[in-house]
Amino acid sequence: MIQGLLKRSEQCMQALQQQDFRALVDNHPKAIMLATREPRILYVNEKFRSVTGYRSDEVLGQPPSVLSSGFHSREFYQSMWRAIGHKGRWEGLVWNRRKNGETYPQWLMIYPVEHENHRFYAGVFMDVGDMTADDERLASLAYYDPLTELPNRALFQEFLKARVSQRVKDGQAFAVLYIDLDFFKSVNDLHGHDCGDRVLQQAALCIQSVLRRGDVVARLSGDEFAAIIELRNDDDLESVCQRMVQSFRAPVIVDHREYFLSSSVGAAVYPDHGSQASELLQNADRAMYAAKLAGRACFRIYDAIDTEQGRQAELLSEALIVSLKTAPEEFTVVYQPQYHLDTGKMAGLEALLRWTHPEFGAVSPADFVPIAEQRGHIHELTEHLVRCIESDLSEFPASFLRGLRLALNISARQITDSRLEALLNPLFERIRAVGWRPEIEITETHLMNLSRQCLDRLAEFCEQGVVVAIDDFGTGYSSLAYLHTLPVQVLKIDRQFTQRLGGESRDSRIVSAILAIADALELEVVAEGIENAEQHAKLRELKCQRGQGYLMARPAPWRVWSANLIDHSQEKSK
Repeated sequence: MIQGLLKRSEQCMQALQQQDFRALVDNHPKAIMLATREPRILYVNEKFRSVTGYRSDEVLGQPPSVLSSGFHSREFYQSMWRAIGHKGRWEGLVWNRRKNGETYPQWLMIYPVEHENHRFYAGVFMDVGDMTADDERLASLAYYDPLTELPNRALFQEFLKARVSQRVKDGQAFAVLYIDLDFFKSVNDLHGHDCGDRVLQQAALCIQSVLRRGDVVARLSGDEFAAIIELRNDDDLESVCQRMVQSFRAPVIVDHREYFLSSSVGAAVYPDHGSQASELLQNADRAMYAAKLAGRACFRIYDAIDTEQGRQAELLSEALIVSLKTAPEEFTVVYQPQYHLDTGKMAGLEALLRWTHPEFGAVSPADFVPIAEQRGHIHELTEHLVRCIESDLSEFPASFLRGLRLALNISARQITDSRLEALLNPLFERIRAVGWRPEIEITETHLMNLSRQCLDRLAEFCEQGVVVAIDDFGTGYSSLAYLHTLPVQVLKIDRQFTQRLGGESRDSRIVSAILAIADALELEVVAEGIENAEQHAKLRELKCQRGQGYLMARPAPWRVWSANLIDHSQEKSK
């Protein structure tokens, strides 16, 4: 009985193979081609016709090369067949030609098929340039980024390899762009990843709007994109790069909220900046990093000198991470006093972190603080700042001036970090215990994109008696309406305005306007970077309350200021 069932089952399977197999293959969502070893095309399915434009009777018996675009070298195909011989299959991107002459990118998989002692080769492929294709191609092989529906890194690299091969044939110039969104990480940190994803989708549309028909754009990872652009003339590359940077001058709008990003763009041209796909992409990446070093929101075309600077910056980045984790003695704090400009009396101190590396020497905070923020190590940097301040405060003199402020810089990215409160509270308690008031400074450009949660956290600091100051005021995009809602008590005028004070200069009028705004909002003002008597006199004339700079005092270690902090009147009363 069992044998009878097995026999009937076998007969049913044979019938299924004979009657329905062709229909099953013909309705497969990918194009399928079967070829002999010669090779000659033996069979194609219905999808083959819709992709290539050829009917079956037009290609049966023909060599598969009838579909060739001519872009690939002989070495390309030799490598393909070696892979089939060694690994039993080959998979990758090829450029083929449709019946109408149009070239298109095709993702092709080739593998051998044995049948009745004969070997055939099956080719299964799809048009990866067809963005209207079924979502099946996205799910099955994951060649596209699901968030932006752009090609992912793997597919972009295949596009680029094919374009390098194509360049040998057509002689047309092309370039690779590497595009990084500046300040995107703060969107994720402050507003959450759901919001960040929607901002990325809008950013992808901005990038696509700059490119032309025939250009290829991909999302490589996170906030990094890349493109292959065809160059029509000598000025084309700079024009496209400039438009790419300008496309982010306007805010990205998501859910009726504005997000201010910018883009740093690097470019590498084939073959001047690389003859291999990997080399081109790497050099475009290096050029992008040079754009970031130049201040972001700009573009750079690959240059060997810029690359060396980028390499040094990366070495510095790696050294900082090591020092943060293993060498606390490399970090120290210096203090720069702030003074009441009308009386000349000390108003407080600003604590400034310094890093001295055994190889790089004294490194500017303007260099290492952004690295810590970008690499996600700003909390560790703040830990060293707090540790050094607490160590210095343990050496307070027996009698000291009361009522001063001690200010320290905090990154906006830390405001909602659950670890920040536990780190700062003991320090604030120590500052209050000696009769001083703690103050935190946050850069204006970061304050402009704070979430409601961050603003609420700043308001809590204010309620606890902590002064909140806007640092580098005048360099961001504050609106009066937004400024009015911020839980801050102090504006610090950026040094670039202070340094150009004098006479009836434009910067004098800007400082005067800032002071008028502060007065209307009942905010204190501190001028940074006072370096000469003319600046000091002008600020007093404009009725600026406080100031700091080299004219009055340079930053120095705690021991230099400890004697100045003694309240001599209190000493005499004893």
